[in-house]
Amino acid sequence: MHEYFFQCPYCWEQISMLIDVSQKQQNYIEDCEICCNPIEVSVEIEAREIISFQAENIQQ
Repeated sequence: MHEYFFQCPYCWEQISMLIDVSQKQQNYIEDCEICCNPIEVSVEIEAREIISFQAENIQQ
């Protein structure tokens, strides 16, 4: 697991998520730990390193 820091697309606070670097590609939804809004997360891993990370708001 790798702790990854990024800015929430809703409240703009810096938050972190634990990323499983054993999986090559991941797509999931996780709530912001500050404002509780849902964030769509897309991650690509290569050689156990994060090469692409996107956190986008979900238009409700």
